[in-house]
Amino acid sequence: MPTAPSAQSPTAERVGGTPLLSGVTASDSTLRRFLHGLPGVDAVGLEARAASLGTRSIKTTAKAYAIDLAISMVDLTTLEGADTPGKVRALGAKAVHPDPTDRTTPATAAVCVYPDMVAAAKEAVAGSGVKVASVATAFPAGRAALDVKLADVREAIAAGADEIDMVIDRGAFLAGEYLKVHDEITAVKEACGTAARLKVIFETGELSTYDNIRRASWLGMLAGADFIKTSTGKVAVNATPANTLLMLEAVRDFRAQTGVQVGVKPAGGIRTTKDAIKFLVLVNETAGEDWLDNHWFRFGASSLLNDLLMQRQKLATGRYSGPDYVTVD
Repeated sequence: MPTAPSAQSPTAERVGGTPLLSGVTASDSTLRRFLHGLPGVDAVGLEARAASLGTRSIKTTAKAYAIDLAISMVDLTTLEGADTPGKVRALGAKAVHPDPTDRTTPATAAVCVYPDMVAAAKEAVAGSGVKVASVATAFPAGRAALDVKLADVREAIAAGADEIDMVIDRGAFLAGEYLKVHDEITAVKEACGTAARLKVIFETGELSTYDNIRRASWLGMLAGADFIKTSTGKVAVNATPANTLLMLEAVRDFRAQTGVQVGVKPAGGIRTTKDAIKFLVLVNETAGEDWLDNHWFRFGASSLLNDLLMQRQKLATGRYSGPDYVTVD
């Protein structure tokens, strides 16, 4: 897959500690010119490659490794209006010890909650190495003034969030107000400081086209995202192999041009071990082994973990566990 036109991005520089391609974000017009100068996406080719990679066969030993790797990459998530501190504490306990009967089971990467639940999550995972991620910036719609969004971020960080999952203003993006979206991401990144890594959610199901997903990916990375994330999980179309493949190509190409590595988080709709392994194959074959680590790749999920645990038990014992083997979150 070709990278961005080199004539428009000859060198990488750092402005305020944020990686930028030289001159690209100087104005609305230069940013628009760069984003619309990215190579167009061959939708048929993209979907065919994603489907082809999804047919790769994984043998028993490799499957056991892949299951443990996938468990370690889960951001165990609860983002419901009915969330309570008790529910979040239980989820945190599960993140630390996903299978209490087998302490060789790896912990998940993080627990992802609303800002007002961060303190409860932090208490539940204390001393474990499991991170606490908080959605912010008027999640999931992102319809709020910037000062409100920044207050949301600061509240989460003050409560102890290690990671912030922000949503972009899709209305501004679709209206072509790319610099506005860029500047909001930059402001959130500044609010995170060194306290929290920033995941930028595009809501790919609302961006309509693969070209828009590619543009959003580069826009997020130009603004300093530590991760780019597909979805909130709150719309009909969330993570798919094709849109994740496209984002993996973007982070690969961005690092090739700038030397800066950015993570990827598909979220929503990934429910089975088979699905998760398909995504790990996409990572390995597209971005490479450097991304096969939970510092650079995550699954935004809740039900996925239960299927991974049951498949892990099946490999260990040769039989499927009953429905009461795992907790219903």
